[in-house]
Amino acid sequence: MASIETSAAGGGARGAAPKGTRTAGGPGLGARLAPYLLLLPAVVTTVGLLGWPLLKTVLLSFQNLNKRQLVLHLTEWNGFDNYKEQLTDPDFWAVTGRTVVFTLVNVALIMVGGTLIGLLLNQLGKKMRLVLSVSLLMAWAMPVVAATTVYTWLFDSQWGVVNWFLDQLGWHSMAQYNWLSDQYSTFFVVILLIVWQSIPFVAFNMYAGLTTIPKELYEAARMDGAGSFKIFGSVIFPNLKPFFLATTFLEVIWVFKAFTQVYAINGGGPENLTRTLPVHAYLEGSSGQHYGVGSAIAVLTILMLGVLMAYYFRIMIKQEDEL
Repeated sequence: MASIETSAAGGGARGAAPKGTRTAGGPGLGARLAPYLLLLPAVVTTVGLLGWPLLKTVLLSFQNLNKRQLVLHLTEWNGFDNYKEQLTDPDFWAVTGRTVVFTLVNVALIMVGGTLIGLLLNQLGKKMRLVLSVSLLMAWAMPVVAATTVYTWLFDSQWGVVNWFLDQLGWHSMAQYNWLSDQYSTFFVVILLIVWQSIPFVAFNMYAGLTTIPKELYEAARMDGAGSFKIFGSVIFPNLKPFFLATTFLEVIWVFKAFTQVYAINGGGPENLTRTLPVHAYLEGSSGQHYGVGSAIAVLTILMLGVLMAYYFRIMIKQEDEL
């Protein structure tokens, strides 16, 4: 009897699955839904904060909403009239072309400057790397409005440090120069500000990417007689190609939609010659009280960025297929 009970107990122990173990059918429903439930709060928050305003902007772009309609609480739908008006307006295309050139110049300067500083960080000793890193962090962490205010003071026509310094160097004609009176000089100040604040992001990412490249590759390239430019082209760039693609794409988006720097420096002036698409949408919408037109410009800007995103994802998918 004892042997029978023992064998029965053993069989029962082997037959029943231990508590808490996974069954042969795979994870249960709760385990499969857990990742989606964890993502749900973030998705709901994102849709609420971004999706709803975007939907309202799209709806407003199909309306004739000016000061009269706003006061009388009227809703006048006008279809695609706002889009037709902008797409046939030479000023809109002039602003679009200006925005594209503005973006290309900024992104080129940011990527070149950030890459060079990232390479410098990789070559410096610990103390000098720390000093340079802290300096970059201070520029990166400064709020955009505060940085814009500082640059406005630096380039002030009467009390600005830049004019005083140029005067001391012998350019006496620059002593009272108004940097915001001309289109190109205003863009020079704005571009300098954007590049100064954007370079740290590229530099830190570049330095982080360089630390992942094995030192043996550098040594092999030097043994083959490769110089600095050859090492960059044959070792660094091929290994960090995804970094360059992703960072360039992010910089294009951030610069293309830059609003605060352009608007706070000179409000899109002088004579609206420094308007970019985000500033143009704001001035036509809120300042000009043509809210439907401003919304249409904003939607067109989003569509342009959407085309850039589609092109970027196409490149990334193609690159993954090649790997």
